[in-house]
Amino acid sequence: MLAEAGIPVVVHCGSGPAPGRHTGPEPIARVLARHPRLRLIVAHLGMPEHEEFLGLAERYDPVRLDTTMAFTGFTEELMPFPRQALSRLASLGDRVLLGSGFPDIPCPYGHRLHALARLDLGDEWLRAVCHDNAAELFGLSPRQAGA
Repeated sequence: MLAEAGIPVVVHCGSGPAPGRHTGPEPIARVLARHPRLRLIVAHLGMPEHEEFLGLAERYDPVRLDTTMAFTGFTEELMPFPRQALSRLASLGDRVLLGSGFPDIPCPYGHRLHALARLDLGDEWLRAVCHDNAAELFGLSPRQAGA
């Protein structure tokens, strides 16, 4: 029903910090195989299985990845994003969303923004992640409003 209605759904499906029976890329891949139009937003870039969730976003156009906690000092110590995957993240720039996780995240909001800027993926990528992609997803972009 969610896929048919086009309603975005946030899911905490990475197996970090505590794996479970329904976490990790395999259960989500099975859901997406059955519902390829599901507008799934993978929280935390799917930590710690970053690359596997990048693969799902590459395979399924409606899949989005959110940046909650990604690239912050706290997370980079525990579950670092693989640097060899930055080019894949850059190429998915139209499907990455700023995630805040407010108020449960143990680092200031400004640190999260600085961590994304520090990736040096360009102003266009950063603007898309921090604003444009969410505006498009929720039908708030000027293009969709007929402007």
